[in-house]
Amino acid sequence: MSAHEQFAEDLALHALGTLQGDERARLEAHLDSCAACRQELADLRGDMALLAMSTAGPKPPQRSRQRLLNAIAKEPRVPATASGRASRFNWWAALGWTAAVAMLIVVVQLRRENYFLRESVTNLGALTSQQTLELANAQRVVDTLTAPEAQTVTLAASKNPQPQGKAFYLKNRSGLVFVANNLPALPADKIYELWLIPPTGAPIAAGLFKPDAKGNATIVNPPGLPPGVEAKTFAVTLEPASGPHDAPRGTGVMQGGA
Repeated sequence: MSAHEQFAEDLALHALGTLQGDERARLEAHLDSCAACRQELADLRGDMALLAMSTAGPKPPQRSRQRLLNAIAKEPRVPATASGRASRFNWWAALGWTAAVAMLIVVVQLRRENYFLRESVTNLGALTSQQTLELANAQRVVDTLTAPEAQTVTLAASKNPQPQGKAFYLKNRSGLVFVANNLPALPADKIYELWLIPPTGAPIAAGLFKPDAKGNATIVNPPGLPPGVEAKTFAVTLEPASGPHDAPRGTGVMQGGA
C-alpha cells in the first residue's frame, strides 16, 4: 500500500473536519512533506463546497452506503440524558454527520469516475491519431500503385534462378512500393539494400531488407525518401549488415531503368 492510499480515508475525514487525535497529527505531519496529498485535500474541500451548493446529487452506490452505515455503527455512543431536548440535539447532530459523510462518498465517487473518463478520452485520442496515420499511409500505397503518373520499374539479374524485382514510384508523394522474388538467402553478415538512382547525383538509399525463406521481400514507403526526386534507375546491392548504409559499398544484385 502506498502512502497516498494509506492516508486516503484520513484525507476524506480531515476534509469533513472529523479527524481527531493521533490520526490527525500523523496526517498533518504527512501533509507537510507531500504536495500530492495537500492537493488532494484541497480538491476534496472544493468538491464538497460545490456539492453542498447543489440542490440534487447522484445516489451513492450500495457499497458506499454500506461503508457509511458501518462507519456510523463504529461511532462512540453518547449516554442518554434525561433531557429530551439534549436527545433531540444529539439525533440531529448525528444526522448532520451522516449527511456530510454521504456527501463526501458521492464526491469521491464522482472524482474517481471523472478520472477514468479523462483516461478514456486520452486513450481514444491516441487511437484516433494512430488510425489516421495508418489510413494516410495506406492511401499513399494505393496512390503509388494506381496513379497514372507513377513510374513502374522492373529489376532483373542475369544469373539463374533469376532474382526479380518491381518498383512502383510516385515521386511527388515520395511513395515507393518494391517487391522482389527469387532472392538468394543472405549470409549472416550481409543485407540487401534498394537504391534510387537519379539522373544526376549520388544514389539515394531506399531501404534495407531481408528475404523470407522463399526468397520474397517487400519495401513499402521507406522513411527519409526526399520528395520530387526523378528516378532514372532502381538497383539492389548486397551490403555489409553493419556500418553506414548511405552509399553503395557492396556488389550489385539487380537493377532496372525507368
